[in-house]
Amino acid sequence: MRRAAALALPLILTLAACAGSGSGAGTTARGELKTASDQTALEKRANIRLQLAVGYYQEGKLEIALDEIKQAIAADPDYADAYGVRALIYTAMGQLPLADDNYQHALRLAPGNPDLSNNYGSFLCQSLNRPQESLRYFDAAIRNPSYQTPTSALVNAGVCSIKQKNFDAAERYLLDALRLSPDLEPVNAGLARVYYERRDMTRAGFFINRLIETAKLETLSADALWLAMRVQRKLGDRSHEASLAAQLRRRFPGSPEYAAFERGAFDE
Repeated sequence: MRRAAALALPLILTLAACAGSGSGAGTTARGELKTASDQTALEKRANIRLQLAVGYYQEGKLEIALDEIKQAIAADPDYADAYGVRALIYTAMGQLPLADDNYQHALRLAPGNPDLSNNYGSFLCQSLNRPQESLRYFDAAIRNPSYQTPTSALVNAGVCSIKQKNFDAAERYLLDALRLSPDLEPVNAGLARVYYERRDMTRAGFFINRLIETAKLETLSADALWLAMRVQRKLGDRSHEASLAAQLRRRFPGSPEYAAFERGAFDE
């Protein structure tokens, strides 16, 4: 029985607007958009703590990051971005119920925040394996005209649609992402996966070649290399297939993809 082609495309997370206005409120008492000069002393303190937490999170110092977030929330209990970043930290710590609670609380405070919507969608799809539910959050982010990185949500929606084997939806999301970011690795890899699953090898080969041209071959994951090998095999390009196999053998000798290659499981 043919095994679905594995392609672990990274779900793109965006850190919440960490340099934002502090609290979840977006306007001043006069009804104007809030800017940095409108922040109270406590909001500024909370924002500094959040910036520190983000830095520690990116360095993998999760407990320190969590402590900084606690201090940010103590200074400003309505700081939606702080709850969003705490959700990322809890996810990295494997504390998924706590992460879910923090995402939901952040979105209650700032229901129109597209970064929070995108990140919660990613969490639902990747961490909780609820891809169908995730799409409404990606769609909310995509529709938001103030969202500065719509490609992120488009790619995530495409990846989660692939996870559901809804390749028509995945194609729509990823083609939209392609128009915005034609050289982005997950976009080309995702479209190659869509067309491979449809057995449209001409298009699959086109996007595999784009992937190889625009990304460093040494940076491709084992599953991306394995997909590329199978596409090239279907196209009869044994030279490229051999080159990709050498990369897979050298970099991922203990991977399931290399084991599949060793037993010749090109169509499982």
